[in-house]
Formats: sequence, structure tokens, C-alpha cells
Amino acid sequence: MSQDTVSDTLNQLMNALRAGKSEVEVKKYSKFLLSVLALAKLKGYVESYQADPAAKTLKIKIGRLNGCNSIKPRLVLKANEIERYVKRYLPAKNIGIIIISTPQGLMTHQTSLEKNLGGSLIAYFY
Repeated sequence: MSQDTVSDTLNQLMNALRAGKSEVEVKKYSKFLLSVLALAKLKGYVESYQADPAAKTLKIKIGRLNGCNSIKPRLVLKANEIERYVKRYLPAKNIGIIIISTPQGLMTHQTSLEKNLGGSLIAYFY
């Protein structure tokens, strides 16, 4: 395991998806990862997640997920540059989300475009 909890968790989600499993248990998590999962849950890519602070584990139920990954390096971009990365990371127009960390918090690329905010690329789900 590396120091990047978001990347590790999304890799575990993809491995579980490829193995045909519907649930993943993560040993290490952070508030930032919980924010990313909250956006994924909002869009239906994650069915539910439950943090257990006593055991320091996180259980995640996979929803209608086809693919996800973290974006490395975490590129900083302006609002008018977002469309280039949507074409690069998502399979088709209006399919999937890119999560961007903006000065107003984490949001999807659609919300970021509506608010005309740039930020740092974090992850994508489709």
C-alpha cells in the first residue's frame, strides 16, 4: 500500500469488480476519500459505504460501476481546460464523472464547469 488512500481504494474497487465481488473492505481511509466516495454514491457508482472508526476499516458496496481510477499526476487546470480531460479520461460524452478539487470543495466536472471553477484533478468514475 502506498501513501495515497484514494488511489489504493479505487484500485481495490476495480480489482473487486473484475473478480465479480460486490463489496470491498479497506483497511485505511481518510476524510478526503470519504468525500470522493460521497460524490460517487451521489451518482450511483458506489451503492453505500460504512466507516468503522473502532476497527479502522471502511466497507464499500459497489453500485453500477464500469471503471474508476485516480488521476496522477494531480494536474491543476483552469475551467476552460476541463473539457480536454473529459475527452481523455471518460469513454463518451455525458458518461461518467471526473472529480475535481476546487477552492469551494470537491465537485464533479459538470458542477465545476457550471460554476466556472478550475482545480486539481482527483479521480474519474464511469
